[in-house]
Amino acid sequence: MRKVCFVALVAITTSLAVCAGWAQSTLLDLPRDSQHSVVTQRVGITDITISYHRPLVKGRTVWGKVVPYGEVWRAGANENTTIRFTDAVNIEGKPLEKGIYGLHMIPNENEWTVIFSKVHTAWGSFTYNESEDALRVTVKPQASEFHEALTYDFDDVKKDSAVVTLRWEKLAVPFKISADVNSIVKASLPNQLQGLAQYTWEGWDDAANYLLAQKYDLDEALKYEETSIRTEPRFDNYLTKSQILDALGRKDDAATAKNQALARATAAQLYTYGRQMQQEGKQDQAFDLFRQAQKKDPNDWLAHDGIARIYSAQGDFDNALKEYKLAREGAPDNQKIFFDAGLKKLEARQDINKNN
Repeated sequence: MRKVCFVALVAITTSLAVCAGWAQSTLLDLPRDSQHSVVTQRVGITDITISYHRPLVKGRTVWGKVVPYGEVWRAGANENTTIRFTDAVNIEGKPLEKGIYGLHMIPNENEWTVIFSKVHTAWGSFTYNESEDALRVTVKPQASEFHEALTYDFDDVKKDSAVVTLRWEKLAVPFKISADVNSIVKASLPNQLQGLAQYTWEGWDDAANYLLAQKYDLDEALKYEETSIRTEPRFDNYLTKSQILDALGRKDDAATAKNQALARATAAQLYTYGRQMQQEGKQDQAFDLFRQAQKKDPNDWLAHDGIARIYSAQGDFDNALKEYKLAREGAPDNQKIFFDAGLKKLEARQDINKNN
């Protein structure tokens, strides 16, 4: 679009000066004063994406002047500022369906209205219609460090929420977005398990482990684990099954599943499970697993590590040091460095099970 400026200068005679320049084009890909930006944040498995243009302050008085109070504003520059949610969310505690929305705001000195419009393809707010609102929330503006370019940030990110903050000039306008993560994940699992993951024991086991960790719909978790076991019975999925059954209060069934898991375990798996028991403060159970690992494969370097830990706890540092050296000797080269601190402790006749 060509901008032509005519200036008439009248003196004794009349002359005409013409100044020509280029404005921003709606047809060509040319630089803009307010440059485009996209920012995305994931909350759980929900992606939140804001697409906007960034006007500059350029020495102007922004609030109440460039952006008038009490009028609908495009919350950026040029085309609609848009915000996209891949799942249903809550904005300041109010529900909003998944989708793409035009993001508009009504600024005031002490309170702002944040608007999510069903129309996201408009140019700015010039054709905004309140009847097309999907949601409105009110928020409080805050003082901020100076920002020359309008910016959207994701602040206070947590496992189930984040705060979107518009910052421009010396003002910040935050609004909180939250998601029902467990519900969203559970609803997504059937679709996810229609892909390649359905043919592996790990896919079903991962789904079950997520629900177990969140203590969310354990009956569904058990169904997923049973499918994992039918796909390929392993130590891993039988152990997860035992943990789900234990969480459901089915102690006898849990013990049976655990025994089925241990019967399938390698020496390395028994050792690793034992170390997990140590981290949980279950030393006796850990030592029992270390003994099982030695019986399973007495030459496995991890089995030597486990027996060294038993000797160390008993105060038999000579035998502990002997087993620990055998473990280090058999370990892969990239693992040997992790034995250095333990060797020093055993040589000083200190228990390697403490703080290690």
